[in-house]
Amino acid sequence: MGKEEKLLTGIFTGHTKGFGFVAVEGMEEDLYISPENVNGAMHRDEVQVFLKAVQEGKRREGVVKKVLTRGTMQLVGTYQESKNFGFVIPDNGRYTRDIFIPKEHSEGAVNGHKVVVALTDYGDGEKNPEGRILEILGHVNDPGTDVLSIVKEYDLPVEFPEKVMNQAKRAPDQISEADMQGRMDLRKVQMVTIDGEDAKDLDDAVSLRMEGEHYVLGVHIADVANYVQERSAMDREAQKRGTSVYLADRVIPMLPVRLSNGICSLNAGEDRLALSCIMTIDKKGNVVDHVIAETVIHVNARMTYTSVKKILDGDEEEKERYGELVPMFWKMQKLALLLREKRGKRGSIDFDFPETKVKLDEEGHPVEIMPYERNAATKIIEDFMLIANETVAEDCFWQQLPFLYRTHEKPDPDRMRKLVTFLHNFGYTIHLKNNEVHPKEIQKLLAGLEGTAQEALIDRLTLRSMKQAKYTTECTGHFGLAVKYYCHFTSPIRRYPDLQIHRIIKDTLRGRMKEEKLRHYQMILDEVAKQSSERERKAAEVERETLRLKKAEYMSRHLYEEYDGVISGMTAWGIYVELQNTVEGLVRISSLQGDYFEYNESTYEMVGTHTGKTWKLGQSVRIRVTGADTVARTIDFEIVESQEK
Repeated sequence: MGKEEKLLTGIFTGHTKGFGFVAVEGMEEDLYISPENVNGAMHRDEVQVFLKAVQEGKRREGVVKKVLTRGTMQLVGTYQESKNFGFVIPDNGRYTRDIFIPKEHSEGAVNGHKVVVALTDYGDGEKNPEGRILEILGHVNDPGTDVLSIVKEYDLPVEFPEKVMNQAKRAPDQISEADMQGRMDLRKVQMVTIDGEDAKDLDDAVSLRMEGEHYVLGVHIADVANYVQERSAMDREAQKRGTSVYLADRVIPMLPVRLSNGICSLNAGEDRLALSCIMTIDKKGNVVDHVIAETVIHVNARMTYTSVKKILDGDEEEKERYGELVPMFWKMQKLALLLREKRGKRGSIDFDFPETKVKLDEEGHPVEIMPYERNAATKIIEDFMLIANETVAEDCFWQQLPFLYRTHEKPDPDRMRKLVTFLHNFGYTIHLKNNEVHPKEIQKLLAGLEGTAQEALIDRLTLRSMKQAKYTTECTGHFGLAVKYYCHFTSPIRRYPDLQIHRIIKDTLRGRMKEEKLRHYQMILDEVAKQSSERERKAAEVERETLRLKKAEYMSRHLYEEYDGVISGMTAWGIYVELQNTVEGLVRISSLQGDYFEYNESTYEMVGTHTGKTWKLGQSVRIRVTGADTVARTIDFEIVESQEK
């Protein structure tokens, strides 16, 4: 073997057109694998490749020599029957070959069934992979089958094991006198929950009163750890899931509904057990004192964001309805602004992306897609949860407890340099010091962009230049929030790290954090951090794919209609345009009229080779919808006209 044939190991990513790429650790650029050199490798496989001789100015190419481990055990797809056998067309286009299903392994599936198939033979260059059907999810046209297919594609657990359900059944409906022993009784303190209209798992309540010139803010969190014992079947299942997953048409909860919507939900008018962080805050927004305690609470009202916003906007009817609570909401708004200003001064970055809200009909079809805007009321809750999370993290840090922090590393210098160059083209600057950026610089940039055509785009590019936040046992700080101590404490119903933190706090409060307990937490927390970070990423991916599916389905009913949009992204194969309703589609380079266009990577522009006409990021355009594919979850546009600013 010549020296250019050195074998490298990496992960293969398939492409719908039959070629692929191999990501090798330590190599900046992935290796391109042409269709004839794939040699039976499938998407996500770990493969051995050798490097072909490098040609000047061309992308590095490799040849798959051997598949080391298979990355896919099962797939989701649509079943098609033939006379004596069937085959499954994978939903994920990166798997380019159909799976052959012998008749005896079809489990009675018929044409158009969505199925989960286990691979029994991976085939080779000539022969198709083979499999057997594990589960029939429903017919392709049945309501909910489309979303369930994505859930299964990502292998998310849906049903709870019997053992877990039995444990949930044994949970009480009410709290008892015994439960209240040794707890701080806050049932006389005026408090509310504030959530979206459709929320059922209410895990945080808030209270606010004045003590002289000081605010006394209480953030009261459901004491889930009281009902989910460590190492129980329910706890193991919750850790495996890591997080609840919120999809367009369903929620896949971390804990059984009997708990999450029952005894663990802070329902108004009921006594509930909580873990409270009560903070005394001065008029500069500094937390000058705090108490963390096991409490018993009684929520006075279940408020919605809409309702609180109406009160803050001065709606007389709403003010009348919630009479004695109204002054507390005014104080809350004042305190929230104070906390937000203080965060702003230290450089906390606030990406204000409109999230997508999808309205579905009875059958699960999208009837409306719109941006879900944050308002004064949602921001109050955000601000209060942030300060509680900071306070708890700092408290536990100085107690030197084994702990789970929520950390966010500084951005990678290379990515920052690229961003600086790019911004320069737009006339914006970010100041780098020793190749590092302070969050305040990014905050200043975003503030300067407000209301401009490029705002959403540069926000997004800036966000992509940053690292992902994750859970760690080391307190390395949170770059985006510009804070040294941060954790997730406020959502134990839907996030495992919060539940884990509650246990640590409760053990400390009860004087149980002795040698043995310390060792126990030190042993398990690294694994909890790793698992929780992975599950969070997976949940985000499934949520994103479900939205893409529903957006494609929605646009498939609006073919050939015209919309106004903004150029939100550029690649060598086309221009991405985002509409006001948050839907994004691709204008393929081949459909651009009037010239032959080429992509200029350094300026993020499409340039006509003859006319010099350019398409720029942030430019307003009018588009026509030309295609929408719910299987590939893609949307195609063509440009009707541009509106030059």
